[in-house]
Amino acid sequence: MNVLLTKPYIVFVCLLKFVSLNGPNMKCGGCSAATEADEEIQKICDSVKADAEAKAGKTYEMFTAKSFTSQVVAGTNYFIKIHVGGEDHVHLRVSKKLPCYGGELELTDMQCSKSHQDPIEYF
Repeated sequence: MNVLLTKPYIVFVCLLKFVSLNGPNMKCGGCSAATEADEEIQKICDSVKADAEAKAGKTYEMFTAKSFTSQVVAGTNYFIKIHVGGEDHVHLRVSKKLPCYGGELELTDMQCSKSHQDPIEYF
């Protein structure tokens, strides 16, 4: 059998390609650098807003994504800083399943009482 066609070799090549596409500062399983939120991240936030309000026990008039980091695991974890009015912010961890598992979004954790200056960290 040709060694270049073995399953471990193919997985290794795919992993190398993934690392090269995500840049030298992205380690496998690690979080990306914080980036300004875009329309896609806002849509993710909008889809889990009701869950965040239920978890916090309050209604948010404002729910604007400001920045985020992401972590590629078996799917993607998004750590998102949300402006909820005044000086108040919350941090959300939203998991997105792989497409083969439906690609569903789930609010997996939330940190309240955050400020604009608080860095987004793994939680």
